[in-house]
Amino acid sequence: MKAIILAAGYATRLYPLTKNFPKALLPIADKPIINYLLDELETLPELNQVHVVSNHRFIGHFESWLSELNQAKRYERLHIQVWDDGTSNDETKLGAVGDIQFVIDQAKLDDELLVAAADNFFTFPLIQFYNDFKSHQCDTLCAARMTDLNSLRRMAVATLDENRKVLNLEEKPEQPKSDIAVYALYLYRRDTLPLIRTYLAEGNSPDAPGHLPEWLYHRREVRAFLFEGECIDIGTPESYQETCRRFQKP
Repeated sequence: MKAIILAAGYATRLYPLTKNFPKALLPIADKPIINYLLDELETLPELNQVHVVSNHRFIGHFESWLSELNQAKRYERLHIQVWDDGTSNDETKLGAVGDIQFVIDQAKLDDELLVAAADNFFTFPLIQFYNDFKSHQCDTLCAARMTDLNSLRRMAVATLDENRKVLNLEEKPEQPKSDIAVYALYLYRRDTLPLIRTYLAEGNSPDAPGHLPEWLYHRREVRAFLFEGECIDIGTPESYQETCRRFQKP
């Protein structure tokens, strides 16, 4: 199994914090946000490569970060590699799905694939998501129930059957059809990877990562894993400060 961590966005809502610094490397309790994700990825027994895709503006920050990890011999089993997607601003970005295909091409990936946004900050064991995927071997979304309507409108929203098979999925719906919010954390089968190129070739949106499973569930079975815990959206300077306050070391 391989992993792609999406870190090529510009996090404009977090300005000025992210004007000249990547969101994924902002610290929470003296540790970069992305490191919390790596801590969980390290628990997955079959995962042996992690590919972090950045943009050209921030690639130097990620190269320095990786150099520090290597010197400290942290996460050695994950064989982390960083990629520069060549874009320099929000107008020219490849988009999340575009970056997934970019890394698949550059790294020649042909394996089960975990895709995660670099700023995922969650409080549930990722091994539960992995075990659920392994139990049924279907492309799997990570989701949770959400009651706030305005928050749901900013997410992908799924309707599921009794076996958690996706019956409907819509990215950022004005009128959500359920209370099940899908987060930027996905597990894809090996034979799904060629379909990503098909998705892009058809002219579908390369931007939000939820658009890919929105297209995919019409073509093959997609299921959802419902987690219990938090997955915090650090979208504004205020929400970042609040998260730092909540999770600061004693």
